[in-house]
Amino acid sequence: MTRNARQGKILELIDDRVVETQDDLARLLQEAGFNATQATISRDIKELGLVKVSIDGKRQKYVRGAGDRSVSGKLVNIFKHAVLSIRYACNIVVLKTMPGSANIAGMMLDRLENPDILGCVAGDDTVMAVTVDENVAQQITESLSGLLER
Repeated sequence: MTRNARQGKILELIDDRVVETQDDLARLLQEAGFNATQATISRDIKELGLVKVSIDGKRQKYVRGAGDRSVSGKLVNIFKHAVLSIRYACNIVVLKTMPGSANIAGMMLDRLENPDILGCVAGDDTVMAVTVDENVAQQITESLSGLLER
């Protein structure tokens, strides 16, 4: 499976469960059908900006880096490789992605913190973002399409 799919699964796992160690993450990925070495998982954690936070003063868990809501160069690179097409209809922007990569593309949209994007929903290979109007949907589509061409 692709790096984007694996990283999307990592984000899903840490959002849904308490993942305390890289070994826990490796086991959960294995159960989900992803084979990854410790070195790969370590690199994914760094690229995704995951941090450990205390749960109860004794245990820790991985979470998305709350302080860094910026769009990093690595995230843009992942986005470029994950997204196959971007189109809009009325006030909805639709991104088609590689299978398992919609979560990472949706995260990129969320990190833009554009107040004209009302919400974003990601499935397996499709992201839908609702905008305030059709003009905004067109602008976002053009802007994101420009990222893919770089």
